Amino acid sequence: MSIWRTKPVSAFEAEMKKSDLKRVLTRWGLTSLGIGAIIGGGIFTLTGIAAHDFAGPALALSFVIAGIGCLFASLCYAEFASVLPVEGSAYSYAYGTVGELFAWFIGWNLILEYMMGATTVAVAWSGYFVKLLHLFHIDFPIYLCNDLATATEKCLAAGLAAPGFAFNIPAFVITWIVTAVLVKGIKEAASTNNVIVIVKIAVVLFVIIVGAFYINPANWSPFIPDKVPALDELGHETGKFKFGFGGVLTAATIVFFAYIGFDAVSTQAGEAVNPKKDVPFAIVASLIICTVLYILVSLVLTGMVRYDQLDKAAPVASAFSGIGINWAVFIITIAATAGLTSVMLVMMLGQTRIFLGMAKDGLLPKWMFGTLHATFKTPYRSTILVGALISIIAAVTPIGKISEMCSMGTLLAFAMVCIAVMMLRYKRPDLERPYKTPAIYLVGSLGVGFNIFLMCFVRPETWVAFLIWGTIGIAVYFIYSRRHSNLNKIEE
Repeated sequence: MSIWRTKPVSAFEAEMKKSDLKRVLTRWGLTSLGIGAIIGGGIFTLTGIAAHDFAGPALALSFVIAGIGCLFASLCYAEFASVLPVEGSAYSYAYGTVGELFAWFIGWNLILEYMMGATTVAVAWSGYFVKLLHLFHIDFPIYLCNDLATATEKCLAAGLAAPGFAFNIPAFVITWIVTAVLVKGIKEAASTNNVIVIVKIAVVLFVIIVGAFYINPANWSPFIPDKVPALDELGHETGKFKFGFGGVLTAATIVFFAYIGFDAVSTQAGEAVNPKKDVPFAIVASLIICTVLYILVSLVLTGMVRYDQLDKAAPVASAFSGIGINWAVFIITIAATAGLTSVMLVMMLGQTRIFLGMAKDGLLPKWMFGTLHATFKTPYRSTILVGALISIIAAVTPIGKISEMCSMGTLLAFAMVCIAVMMLRYKRPDLERPYKTPAIYLVGSLGVGFNIFLMCFVRPETWVAFLIWGTIGIAVYFIYSRRHSNLNKIEE
């Protein structure tokens, strides 16, 4: 039994023809899903940290660099999506080119991007929802909107007694609301996402257009502040830089994570009307649209308020309240809350479709992950399981550092897709490619290098956790997936 056996392209094509998933997603419906996954709370928070501590007004340049880095991976995703328009995303791409073990490892680590990412977003959503209620003078009890460790820390900081119990009710409830929408069907999920995306883009455009009237060009000078070493809490140099071009690069690694999500479009290929053409278009279009919006927001923000005076926690809202437009805080907070809802929806949607692809190949139990609802034609069992896990983890677990694990899974997937698309171009130059990545070996190599470069910035303890997670995944493969693989049955 070879662990490097690959799934024939003809097998993917056969699965596409007999798929029971409803094909209802159009070109712009897919693009909307991509925008829904990319634009979340990050644009309202990461901008403050990156500008205040590292890039200054050159934050716009950091967004350009991060966007170009993501573009390399997105172009590789686009070619794969045109050749293999199936719901497994990077997992399926690796299965058709590199081999089964490699594909399993990618699929296992995509859990970090999608399921753990959705868990982190659920907690962030809870935070924004509580802020929104506070604006209307409704205050949630600390122990009912945080996990126990976080609630204890907040209570002690406020001079209150530590609670004996805590449960993040908002995070728990929003997860089940999203789960219900996803079980109901892809059409309903896409329609919900479309409404939220319209709200998000409208608010982002509001920030850009209204904020432009309050720009003071003097705040952009110097555009790239002089470089100084970044210090840790003990005053020691960290090896990173504040400001200068080194600071711009460091800020690029921070804001890169505001782009995570464009690859979720490829997980919806099984429900696209014309996947070979529309999925590549949506991947690239959603990334370009969001990059332009990010650059404009960063220019307006650093033009409204001098970079060293930006509020790192809520930079956009504080910038508008600082110029006397207090009512804008309501709009921005509502947009951030809605934005995180659509990010959750697309991430959970992507996770269940990856599980569906793995179940079809026999690497996961089909009765749980591969069964579609008789009426809704959605993988309802895995959707409910994913929703249950996310809701419980988000409600009771302190997950402040889990976002880095999410990023590790994403960066690895991006790098591996770039490698796999170059391998497929070399091994199967005869395949029909409705979309071909230009200068594939240059673009693919730059994509691999960029994502591995960003992985080097992750904390050592995150690497340890990532290696433990990977070891567990390899063990599951050899204990269950290798023996139950469809390709294994063919070999026997």
